[in-house]
Amino acid sequence: MNRPMRDLPGGALLETPRPLVPLWLLALFTFSGTLGMHIFVPALPSAGRDLGAGIGIMQWTVSLYIFGLAVGQLGYGPISDRFGRRPALMAGLALYTIAGLAAALAPDTHALIAARFFQAVGGCAGMVLGRAIVRDTAPPLGAARRLALMNLMVTLGPGAAPIVGGAMASTLGWRSIFFFLAALGFANALFAWRLLPETGPTGATVKASALARDYRRLIASPAFLGYAIGGGCATTSMYAFIACAPFIFGEQLHRSAQEIGIYIAILVSGVWLGSFLMSRLIVTIPMARLLIGANAMSGIAAFAFLGAALTSHLSVTLIVGAMFVFTLGAGIASPAALTQAISVNPRVIGSASGLYGFAQMGVGALCTALAGLGKDAALSAAIVLAAAAVIGQASFWIALYWRETSVADDNSVPPPPTKR
Repeated sequence: MNRPMRDLPGGALLETPRPLVPLWLLALFTFSGTLGMHIFVPALPSAGRDLGAGIGIMQWTVSLYIFGLAVGQLGYGPISDRFGRRPALMAGLALYTIAGLAAALAPDTHALIAARFFQAVGGCAGMVLGRAIVRDTAPPLGAARRLALMNLMVTLGPGAAPIVGGAMASTLGWRSIFFFLAALGFANALFAWRLLPETGPTGATVKASALARDYRRLIASPAFLGYAIGGGCATTSMYAFIACAPFIFGEQLHRSAQEIGIYIAILVSGVWLGSFLMSRLIVTIPMARLLIGANAMSGIAAFAFLGAALTSHLSVTLIVGAMFVFTLGAGIASPAALTQAISVNPRVIGSASGLYGFAQMGVGALCTALAGLGKDAALSAAIVLAAAAVIGQASFWIALYWRETSVADDNSVPPPPTKR
């Protein structure tokens, strides 16, 4: 990105200093989006009883939320390039706040589902623009360090959210969760107004035809599709279990909402541990092998869970253990799949990142919706996870095959003759 320049005596130009944005502020903006999903999950059974809704309907409050996160990732980048990071972020946070209040006051499940969708679209602003602001305000090496530190801070949100949500649902009722999220959105909007400078370019012309051309190129690439679909199956498919967890632990195993929050927090910590291991293993193990191996590990865990569900041998220890291994594999596979996907075509990295995020969240929303179709929450979740692991493994192998084929084709093209 070109930095604004100011004139010096004699006609010289000096780069304007980059604005300083506190990292804690960007982390607060970023984790509010995923926080809205994880914090409500332990309260699904109590909200369903209060609104007279079954498992399938209540899981739509999660699947539509995930879909809202997917849609937002395609829009906020171009919007912020045209109007600036600060106004785009404040508009998203305002939507997040209003939708949170609407969810807290929802009279029925249809109103709650609609409010959750718009809450996700608003919350996605922080996820997308928080990282963009880091890139705006630091050189490449500094940005990488700040992103790593911010990601470590951000993971605390989803990890603690189920515990907080379970405690709030047990003591104050499920509607208190949305009043809390609305208050968080309002506070974030206030922080953005008072503390956040404009960091990005404004007035840039974003051509829809250019975006559409980039997306067509990526969709036509078997390698990119393989990584994108496989990445979703290997990572966000776990949302199917997270949405079913309150019904599995609460209604089938008779555990309290507070306990459910702890179990989900343990599973989310598996993703963090997997990402940590990935940063160490990538030095010695090829990325493709890590990707295939991590997804295979998740697949084994999913089939172990499926076997227990089919034979009625479910227990808290078995489920949490199997799903911890599943999320551990997801944490390893996630950065590998993203890196491979955006490397397919280096000329459209930005579009690839947005489309990959959309596909990843779209797969998560689909898996969550499918898991809500069955009456047995454990069996439905296990079938979806096992199927996702198989599809993910096949997608990765297809992507690797086409990637190697394209590389071989590029190497087989003879260089142009040199002029004598």
